[in-house]
Amino acid sequence: MNAEKTDVVNQKKGFNAIINRIKADPKIPLIIAGSAAIAIFVAAFLWLQSPDYKVLYSNLSDKDGGEIVTQLTQMNVPYRLSQNGSAIMVPDNQVHELRLKLAQAGLPKGGAAGFELLDKEKFGISQFSEQINYQRALEGELARTIETLGPVQNARVHLALPKPSLFVREQKSPSASVTVGLLQGRALDEGQINAIVHIVASSVAGMPDSNVTIVDQSGKLLTQPDALGRDLNSIQLKYVQELESRYQQRIETLLGPIVGRGNVHAQVTAQVDFSHTEETAEEYKPNQPPNQAAVRSKQVSQSEQNGGMLAGGVPGALSNQPVAPPQAPIEKAKDTAADEKATSTNANRSMTRNPNSNSRLDETTNYEVDRRIRHVKRPVGNIERLSVAVIVNYKTVEDKKKATEGEEPIVENKQVPLTDEQLQQIESLVREAMGYSQERGDSLSVVNSQFNDTEEPVISVPMWENPQILAKALDLGRWLLLVIIAWILWRKLVKPQLEKTP
Repeated sequence: MNAEKTDVVNQKKGFNAIINRIKADPKIPLIIAGSAAIAIFVAAFLWLQSPDYKVLYSNLSDKDGGEIVTQLTQMNVPYRLSQNGSAIMVPDNQVHELRLKLAQAGLPKGGAAGFELLDKEKFGISQFSEQINYQRALEGELARTIETLGPVQNARVHLALPKPSLFVREQKSPSASVTVGLLQGRALDEGQINAIVHIVASSVAGMPDSNVTIVDQSGKLLTQPDALGRDLNSIQLKYVQELESRYQQRIETLLGPIVGRGNVHAQVTAQVDFSHTEETAEEYKPNQPPNQAAVRSKQVSQSEQNGGMLAGGVPGALSNQPVAPPQAPIEKAKDTAADEKATSTNANRSMTRNPNSNSRLDETTNYEVDRRIRHVKRPVGNIERLSVAVIVNYKTVEDKKKATEGEEPIVENKQVPLTDEQLQQIESLVREAMGYSQERGDSLSVVNSQFNDTEEPVISVPMWENPQILAKALDLGRWLLLVIIAWILWRKLVKPQLEKTP
């Protein structure tokens, strides 16, 4: 115990001896103060000149983070780790250069393998393994592409690629399921969801947009159909908005020179038909007179049959005997007339003319059928109805008030409503500008009312809350702190020693 007290006393004596020695020599405090001032100045200068660090890569896997750190160490680049090692920060003036160099080295590789997986295929690999590797590579490339979107932290893609079939009925369309992990406090809007759907569907042959399903990390289905049952997609909604905006600008541009800019406002609501309609009609006209109908073909057939001398007379043996040759009478001349009469009677009895001779004429005429086939394909995006509402401000007139003798009259601006004739003119102009159609069921309303010109107060941001002013004040404060430290060292250490020096 006594030995320990003795050591403490000896240490105090040695420290006091050093202090006394410093006080004895006036140059030693001056050297110490100057060295301290220089050290503080150098430290403050280095602190001011230290570069600002920015994020090089974030949301890195442990494997990619280790490879990037190794690469930065080999390049002698200072770095810092943040976000529990998932983010790497480097000086802000080297961020873009380092990204290019690391990209040339193939870093970061990402969580999923891409088409570089096909570079490592072995010789003699089976067709099934080759197809599986291609599917894995395609899934990895799609996941990398989706991860480039701002709100997406990570993504996984699963593809279902059916085997091709020779039969049309057995062919199936491919489908895809996408799981996205979003950054904290971020969300995907409808346009970004449609972009992911089109990226995946366009990357796989034969995949329709309806076969792509997107789910976030909380299990929420992002591609679910609209609960209201609307069939309008983002392109159709954009078309309707552009159509309404075009009509609105047309009306305001037309009425602006009349009532003054800013004194008219219009709102247009358009109902647009986006249905695809095709109509095919086949019409037949009633029978027309021959002189108006077109002849397709005409056929004429004529036949004639004439009867000859046929056997006739009284049936019996006498009718079937040939006619006896005539004999010239020699002895009895008085019987000649009687014989001729008998001969003629026999001839008429044996040969008579056939009364059944006839002629036949057949004429067939085929006429063209008056048929009309009409195929109508109605255009998409027809305007079914327009509803337009226009409000016009009161017009400004000068109101001169009487003044006393020797003074000028006081002129004041006064707001007065438009006349009925002026409102009718404005309504007529709007009807022409919008293409008003009563058959279509368009509606138009023009109202003349006084506008409220009360301006909303502008909220000014205090100077101490302006981020630019805060950044400049911080830089100025660093230099001011350095000057104050140097002045204190000079005042407390250097100046007293200089005053003591003879």
